Amino acid sequence: MADLSSFAITKKWPARHPDRIQLYSLPTPNGVKASIMLEETGLPYEAHRVSFDSKDQFSPEFLSLSPNNKIPAILDPNGPDGKPLGLFESGAILVYLAGKSGQFIPADAAGRYETLQWVMFQMGGIGPMFGQLGFFHKFAGKDYEDKRPRDRYVDESKRLLGVLDQRLEGRDWVMGDQYTIADIAILPWVRNLVGFYGAGELVEFPRFKNVARALDAFVARPAVVKGLAIPG
Repeated sequence: MADLSSFAITKKWPARHPDRIQLYSLPTPNGVKASIMLEETGLPYEAHRVSFDSKDQFSPEFLSLSPNNKIPAILDPNGPDGKPLGLFESGAILVYLAGKSGQFIPADAAGRYETLQWVMFQMGGIGPMFGQLGFFHKFAGKDYEDKRPRDRYVDESKRLLGVLDQRLEGRDWVMGDQYTIADIAILPWVRNLVGFYGAGELVEFPRFKNVARALDAFVARPAVVKGLAIPG
């Protein structure tokens, strides 16, 4: 049985199954990337809820694994060379789990790098821009009388959706017939934009028919349905 006692995070969230990947997360657009990927790959894992209401993300135990105080984070007791490995940043976790499982990333070098570029597209563009739009449309920013900040992120979100819609023209998924970590990275954020943020009308989402089609296919996957609710 793996010994994870040297990792401070296990003091706050004890591992009932220390031989499994430990997931520390919440069902946010970034958090569900990890839970969906774990469900899709079938890798055994144990989920722990990091409560924002209790400010768990700022606890010394969580910061010991995720110094940027963001979810998700994982602790793999069976990392490279058989040694435990802790990781934060959802994109890095997707790449790691794809490599560990040998799933959801093309085997050829060109396909691999093309997939990674779309993961980076989400992390550098879709995530930050959709998140800012959510702030100015749903949260405290909605009360600002000056709507120029909101409109800036509306316009950029539309542009990004247009890039994605064009990419999906004639393709089932971002990489074509193959469902990959690019889809797992991007589509939870699209779902959040039109769902939780309620910004579908604002960004004219019905215009982006290819994105809507891919989103419908994504949320119908059994592993996605389960992963979206983890940790409960």
